[in-house]
Amino acid sequence: MTSQTPLPQSPRPGRPPMSTVVELNVGGEFYTTTLGTLRKFPGSKLAEMFSSSAKACTDAEGRFFIDRPGTYFGPILDYLRIGQVPTQHIPEVYREAQFYEIRPLVKLLEDMPEIFGEQVSRKQFLLQVPGYSESLELMVRLARAEAITARKSSVLVCLVETEEQDAYYSEVLHFLQDKEKSVVKFGPWKAAVDSSDLLYCLAMDIKAQGYKAVYDLFLVYATKTTRIYFNIYSFTFTWW
Repeated sequence: MTSQTPLPQSPRPGRPPMSTVVELNVGGEFYTTTLGTLRKFPGSKLAEMFSSSAKACTDAEGRFFIDRPGTYFGPILDYLRIGQVPTQHIPEVYREAQFYEIRPLVKLLEDMPEIFGEQVSRKQFLLQVPGYSESLELMVRLARAEAITARKSSVLVCLVETEEQDAYYSEVLHFLQDKEKSVVKFGPWKAAVDSSDLLYCLAMDIKAQGYKAVYDLFLVYATKTTRIYFNIYSFTFTWW
């Protein structure tokens, strides 16, 4: 059971700040700290939660309650207290630092290899591919739709790197759609995006959603020309 309790008021002008002790219940984990520590970074969500004008939820014992994972609040608190940068559970602490909007800690964690590769470098890479998330979602929807009575289902992915390639691949895309093949197009994009890296990202993100999928090159021979199309891949999902 929780209730709403006003936070202690800030000291009056001209008086020294008071280190008001605060007991916290963060997702079932208990912590003791001071208001000064929680308000260390003005503008953060944590400082806002414990501003003098805020109304905070309390548990049955009167502890201030935050409905977040409590396990990773300890490293957040250590950083606020003494500036200690976490060395374990970096992705989880990074997520909490983002939630509490503790920007100096977020920036420090983004420089660490565990975060830089996934959250900074890969994210910037995917931003160069227009509609990546929407196309990925479409892939999964199409694969699920074809898996109603089958152990496996396949979706074709066409990687179109440039505007010139977009025109080049238009014939074969129409051909595949006429054959009732499920095709999802990625691109064109303006930056120097490597197709093999994009395929790796697709496989990685599909796996992160809990699906089993492998991909292979899907060669298509055009019907009206002698062209062979190489930038088409078959993603095969296994369901049971």
